[in-house]
Amino acid sequence: MTLSGKTLLITGASRGIGRAIALRCAREGANIVIAAKSVKPHPKLGGSIYEVAEEVEQAGGKALALGLDVRDEHQVAEVMAQAAQHFGGLDALVNNAGAISLTPVEHTPVKLYDRMLDINARAVFVCAQAALPYLKQSANGHILSLSPPLNLDRRWLDAHAPYTLSKYGMTMLSLGMAGEFASYGIAVNTLWPRTIIATAAIEFALGSKDSFDYCRTPEIMADAAHAILSSPSRELTGQNLLDEDFLRGRGVTDFGRYAYNSATADQIQTDLFVDGYQGIG
Repeated sequence: MTLSGKTLLITGASRGIGRAIALRCAREGANIVIAAKSVKPHPKLGGSIYEVAEEVEQAGGKALALGLDVRDEHQVAEVMAQAAQHFGGLDALVNNAGAISLTPVEHTPVKLYDRMLDINARAVFVCAQAALPYLKQSANGHILSLSPPLNLDRRWLDAHAPYTLSKYGMTMLSLGMAGEFASYGIAVNTLWPRTIIATAAIEFALGSKDSFDYCRTPEIMADAAHAILSSPSRELTGQNLLDEDFLRGRGVTDFGRYAYNSATADQIQTDLFVDGYQGIG
């Protein structure tokens, strides 16, 4: 199915994976709502909703840039209404905004714990609930959250339980909504990278930009997200998908092109929550 003329709202789309998904879908003529806090470029990270909106238009899509803090349920409701009114409906919600701190309970301030829960798990609930009335009217409604499969290996709990809880909360909500929204024909899935991705989270939260040599680019997640959102909603739902595995199932065989550094394409590292992870740095 084509995304031409379909309306997608992507949270946290001012940079990184969210931006890549926006541009990939824009190339097919989609309407993209870039919803993020970055009204102005971040001094260290760069990127703003207006810059991405320009890129979306240049890529062949239509854009609407809206400032959004996913922690504010009233603002979320307003943004959903604005998006649907501007483009005449809403076909997909991509929950991409995220917060990360790989700290254990002992060393995680309550304020930081609340921030991760609010931006990760709570935002999936708030955004999905606000988008639901509009997605019900879509012929192929989708909710896609960037969260991992439920891997209960103790290593993911002992080292950084607060972050793990917030990300697994996204996944559990998605699995529940897949069943709840099935009668509406709305697909609800999650997507996670098999390998680490060259984003600001890697550069500032997990290691440094030197780690990029062992990363893939955000484009692999964008291609996987595009393929999911293009699928018939009644045929693909309730799945916790890994980007590489899903794309392989769709016939993709060349993954070297996603390497950040082609010289180290055979040294790409596995991501958090995926068996085989050895750490980053």
